[in-house]
Amino acid sequence: MSVRMRHTRGHSANRRSHHALVAPRLTKCPDCGAMHERHRVCDKCGKYRGRLVADIPSKLKARVERRNAKLKAMGEEVGKEEEDPKEEKKKTTKKKEAKENK
Repeated sequence: MSVRMRHTRGHSANRRSHHALVAPRLTKCPDCGAMHERHRVCDKCGKYRGRLVADIPSKLKARVERRNAKLKAMGEEVGKEEEDPKEEKKKTTKKKEAKENK
């Protein structure tokens, strides 16, 4: 059996130099102004390069209606429109930051 080549820290570091995480590139949607990843459909309006690709607002409206019907059937109070989970996370983190600053 042959002797294996040396495995030094420098060789490992050179290999791992390409493993760094990169922040996503965001672009402002020209139609609704929301930030979205480049070359992707806007999450808010469903448009890509000015064309309607996915009818997001109607899907969100249908989801809210299904949710409200389910809550009425269960006898619970019906709330307003469903918010985006990402927006809700931002609100909770802002509340936490406000508490920490006090």
